[in-house]
Amino acid sequence: MRGRCGETAVLRLAAAALHHGEEPPLIGTGGSGTIFVSGCNLGCIFCQNRQISHDGMGRAVSTEEFVSICRMLHDARAENINIVTGSHAVPALVAGIQAVAAAAIPLPVLWNSSAYESSAALEMLAGLVDGYLPDLKTLDSALAARFFSAPDYPSVAVSALEQMMQQTRTVIIRHLVLPGLLDSTYTVLRWFAERAAGKAVLSLMMQYTPVDAGGRGAPDRMVNDYEYETVLGWLDEFGIDEGFYQELQTDSDWLPDFSKPNPFSAHLSKPVWHWRTGMVRDGSEV
Repeated sequence: MRGRCGETAVLRLAAAALHHGEEPPLIGTGGSGTIFVSGCNLGCIFCQNRQISHDGMGRAVSTEEFVSICRMLHDARAENINIVTGSHAVPALVAGIQAVAAAAIPLPVLWNSSAYESSAALEMLAGLVDGYLPDLKTLDSALAARFFSAPDYPSVAVSALEQMMQQTRTVIIRHLVLPGLLDSTYTVLRWFAERAAGKAVLSLMMQYTPVDAGGRGAPDRMVNDYEYETVLGWLDEFGIDEGFYQELQTDSDWLPDFSKPNPFSAHLSKPVWHWRTGMVRDGSEV
């Protein structure tokens, strides 16, 4: 039986890599050990990972293979195990994380998600995850319904973020600035200043890149200079002085292609494992 995410209870993965596009503390010298999970419990119309979130790319892996992938990342000198978009596969990933701990692979585990998670799911992760990297996409229910197919996203995400901040002090709340929709960003920044400052750090992302949204009205351009400066000015207005923000993006380097051994550009990522062929060395399939 398949859920709303399009997946079964079986864990499916698309790629694992040393990623250098995360926040600086996560990259260190070796890169963040990102593991991309296939499927997603949201329906974001401008998803940059659509091949794996909506189009089914990836393959099933056992708990033993998950441990093997984590060991590959460790041996490749990853700074952490960074599980990307696993909210719909919590039970299988909990089993995998527990097996990694039992195998004594000494890497911290990060949970990288859209924050569209239930309290029960986060309880399962408590004590197993060292840090959370959740999005706060919007606090506008109408926008969430239109762009993410989840009108309840704001209430679910806020509840999840509060639970994450109670579990650990390592929480980086990410927000993607949407061109032409700065009111949504303003509301998110105000919420952060009032509810999360001092308990989490903020990461503002400027990497929005237009993709085919099926005529559903997603922004058709990148963030412009005026919007960029406006948002940075709001950080001062709200007194948000801890965190990160991306430089303005001018190209589509952030768009991955998970059909390739290295889904990202070479300066962003070094591949370790790929869903089609398994282990990858120096960009070639093994």
